[in-house]
Amino acid sequence: MRERAANLAEFPVDRVRQMFPALNRPGSSMFFDNAAGAQIPQKALDAVADHLLTRSVQRGGCYRESQEVDAAIAQARKSVAVFLNAADPDEIAFGMNATSFMRLVSLAIGQTLAERREIIVTDLDHEANVATWLALEREGAVIRWWNVADDGTLRVADLEPLLSSRTRLVACTVASNALGTIIDVAEVARRAHAAGAEVFLDAVQYAPHGPIDVRAWGCDYLVCSGYKIFAPHMGFLWGRRAALEALPTFREDFIPNTPPSKIEVGTFVYENVVGMNAAIEYLAELGDLCDGDRKDGSSSHRQRLVRAMEAICQYERCLSGALLAGIGAIKGATVYGIQDPKAIAQRLPTFLFNLAGVPPATVAARLAAKGIAVRDGNMYSPRLMKRLVLSEGGAVRASLVHYNTQDEIRRFVNALEEIAGN
Repeated sequence: MRERAANLAEFPVDRVRQMFPALNRPGSSMFFDNAAGAQIPQKALDAVADHLLTRSVQRGGCYRESQEVDAAIAQARKSVAVFLNAADPDEIAFGMNATSFMRLVSLAIGQTLAERREIIVTDLDHEANVATWLALEREGAVIRWWNVADDGTLRVADLEPLLSSRTRLVACTVASNALGTIIDVAEVARRAHAAGAEVFLDAVQYAPHGPIDVRAWGCDYLVCSGYKIFAPHMGFLWGRRAALEALPTFREDFIPNTPPSKIEVGTFVYENVVGMNAAIEYLAELGDLCDGDRKDGSSSHRQRLVRAMEAICQYERCLSGALLAGIGAIKGATVYGIQDPKAIAQRLPTFLFNLAGVPPATVAARLAAKGIAVRDGNMYSPRLMKRLVLSEGGAVRASLVHYNTQDEIRRFVNALEEIAGN
């Protein structure tokens, strides 16, 4: 309890909130729908505006503005590589969203199945990381299901019997977009590689909440959505360079058959990539704030980012504990997934729940009328909803990030109590 209070006191949430214009706009919602997309710091907004005002041109030209676009994209590639602890910035490809990269990789994998035709998917995942692999059944792929356990976790022990010499790839999330469950992906990769298979990770939901280290995790591919990480709408793919080089991809004849060029189909939204770079700069500055506002240059960019993400992780565990206790105390409330306060480190501050006798859509609408933004429905995870024996209405999801506060949680719980009739 003392440690939790210290984490709350030490995290500079008031200063953080000052950096996000949406949080200080009169009449704005209380944002508890961050799993669908987070708000953007002023730094990222300024970077996007500056790009559009001064260099809204195509890259690859010999004039100054075009060369500035080339430099900005190269810088963003370096920043994202540091954020992921990638070995090479050219392992980073930019595009529209995570889903499009999932499909690009799945189409390539479908052409390279050979004797390894089995692909393992989970019923915990967002449908984007399921349907794209199911589509390969037309190419002769055999789908094996790694099923979520009763407690809302994916047990690595349950993966082991599914792996064999026929396994081509394991596709799974790093953290559930519905339940908040965090998966031990390093152990997933270790076991998959022991069987000769590759690993594709969906880090969209996890990325705003903790450090990512693709080398420590040992995965082969990883996708993220920038708009979940305090950037504009965009996505990026990381892949082990050898894996990316081996992928057969669509490209025009004049495009080099090397990453990242072979992965980046067509023109992506440059200003949003610039915004992604600025969002990472924001996180690095947060790392300085969490280290007593030190700016003496003694820490590397990676160290500053890791410090920020570790501080976010610790602070959000306090939020998770408070939200779990608050919802759990409401008569007739059911929380799905990990509910043990002692296991709070195994989940994100993303909570799926229902109130007895009140449809999820009604809960969401009544909260919206009170200025509180949440999500209702199946969270794009219909197979998980079926596993949880939920109706077509699904459930309600409240999802927090590091700019949310304990006071907001109290307001939220009070609103739920009123809706539940407590």
